[in-house]
Amino acid sequence: MPKNSAVKESEVDVLIIGAGPAGVMAALALARNGVNLRIIDQRHVLFHSNFTLLIEITLHQGAIEAIFMDALAEMGVKVDRPVAPTSIQISKDEAILSDPNAHAVQVVLINDEGTEVVHAKFVIGADGAHSWVRKTLDIAMEGEQTDYIWGVVDLTPDTDFPDIRNKTVVHSNNGSCMVIPREGDKVRLYIQLDDRQNNFVTYDKRIDKDKVRPQQILEVARKSFYPYSIKKTDEFDWWTIYIIGQRVASQFSVHERVFIAGDACHTHSPKAGQGMNASMNDSHNLAWKLTHVLRGWADMSLIKTYEFERRTYAQDLINFDKNFAKLFSGKPRTEDFQDGVSHEEFLRIFQAFGGFTSGIGICYAESLITNTSHQSLAAKLIIGQRLLPQIFLRAADSRPFHIQDLLPSDGRFKLLIFTGNTADATCRKKTVDVAQDLESVLSKFITGKTSLLFDILAISSATKAAVRYNDLPKLFRSHWSKVLIDDTDVRGTQGGDGYRNYGIGPDGAAVVIRPDGYVSMVAPLNAINELDNYFRAFIRTS
Repeated sequence: MPKNSAVKESEVDVLIIGAGPAGVMAALALARNGVNLRIIDQRHVLFHSNFTLLIEITLHQGAIEAIFMDALAEMGVKVDRPVAPTSIQISKDEAILSDPNAHAVQVVLINDEGTEVVHAKFVIGADGAHSWVRKTLDIAMEGEQTDYIWGVVDLTPDTDFPDIRNKTVVHSNNGSCMVIPREGDKVRLYIQLDDRQNNFVTYDKRIDKDKVRPQQILEVARKSFYPYSIKKTDEFDWWTIYIIGQRVASQFSVHERVFIAGDACHTHSPKAGQGMNASMNDSHNLAWKLTHVLRGWADMSLIKTYEFERRTYAQDLINFDKNFAKLFSGKPRTEDFQDGVSHEEFLRIFQAFGGFTSGIGICYAESLITNTSHQSLAAKLIIGQRLLPQIFLRAADSRPFHIQDLLPSDGRFKLLIFTGNTADATCRKKTVDVAQDLESVLSKFITGKTSLLFDILAISSATKAAVRYNDLPKLFRSHWSKVLIDDTDVRGTQGGDGYRNYGIGPDGAAVVIRPDGYVSMVAPLNAINELDNYFRAFIRTS
């Protein structure tokens, strides 16, 4: 029972409910951009089920959450726990809802000290698959619970299987299993189970864990690995069993004031490897948009793109998951069973979805913030996808840099101006004209403070021997490090061919990168004012 029945009240820009991966990502992204936030969790201590795993870099969720917690602590942000929400109310006044500075949401919290009423401008529900926020707002989960039953065990195996330290899919007549190497000598095994042999599913499609032991799950895996072996053991770091649900929330926000993210709005099988990745991408997508609105830079219309982009992605994820789960659960093709899936077909499909399962193949459709009008000017940079990796040289000292290292997630749009060959006098003159036109465009949005919203990098196709960075207009060299060249380093081993790899011709182009790293527009240099129409659609003018 609370020690004190007195009710206190507080105000905050953003209240985050839930301190899992989605919640801490949102908190970190907002805190780094100076947003006044608060994050709460009803759990007494940091705890993770170990259920999700960032497959591609094999770092488990608990370690990732700890990294986020340390980063938040450095900025003076801590998770308030144990704190539980008991009610949430959203204003119905259109004037309040349309004013980003209005505290349109009221949330009642309770903890050991008593009750508190929080008045928030925005609320993010990142409270997991059984989300209190989602249920309280009557947001439905659309989809189905499958008949696929999976067991998961974490252990240090004693095995002769040669690919135990690789991400591996085992598809055999004895069953299917997925191997995920973890830290140290540990591995995680995802094993498909057959309830007909175990009878641990209740009449209402729930798992009776009292009828299952991790040894049973491992035994199924041992059969899948035949003729290789995994020795029996009673030592498991963790294990679970579950029935796969493939569902997407009917909406991701209410009045663009309360949002849900992560498992609160989509659930799927582990085979896509996108549980935690998708959750953090939700939050990152939402955080920069909230930042721009709260700072008064952008219209409320920008926030609508969160649901448009992330719900579309979630639906694509579920569709992929359905197809892949069916494939994964099928029997291999044999001489006696020609309707099965061949090894070659399984491998082809697995590799075909590599961009999707890695999380870097996401492509956002045309929208308020994604303009595909001039895709041909950078034919290999797909508008709506992340910027492709490429090494460029810094013009001032010929030092090679990966382009992503020069585009930090700091809430700003990155404008990459591919100038063409600035060693040529005619090109240099055109570059001066481009700079003047661009400065005229950007000054309409933040007078005298364009660097708060835009970060400009110029990339010349001239060789390192022919280019001087201070030949470029001042707008393109706000700092000596902002001018790059598309050439190889002194050893000839890094860099070069950036224009070709991006599909950009000798006349150059302007490429707009969103604050979350996605290519959002390409414009011709001789029509740089097209950026005016693009930004004017959602960025406020001065």
